[in-house]
Amino acid sequence: MSKKNKKWVNVVYSTNPDFQYEQEQEEQSETLDKNQQKLYVSIDRKQRAGKEVTLIEGFVGVEDDLKELGKLIKTKCGVGGTVKENEIQIQGNFKDKIFDLLIKEGYTQTKKKGGN
Repeated sequence: MSKKNKKWVNVVYSTNPDFQYEQEQEEQSETLDKNQQKLYVSIDRKQRAGKEVTLIEGFVGVEDDLKELGKLIKTKCGVGGTVKENEIQIQGNFKDKIFDLLIKEGYTQTKKKGGN
């Protein structure tokens, strides 16, 4: 067995040509401190039927901490949203409000991205 195959889990041998090997998930890194997070706040309209979504990208850390931040933002803005693909999506154009909120919460390296 080569070094690259040592991450395979629960596989001895398979004759199935479509078999997908399970690989061990690498541990997620620790969540960075708030003042070390480089978050970017932007507006996105692509593939959303013309509706605006405020995106918060750049979070480094555990998914549960990202979800907690997403919940805080949704609560403070009084709107819906989701956390997926390592970004927070908030329904509507709340770029300035979210930027101010993140700075107030201690995310001092937050930046606005885009023209709006």
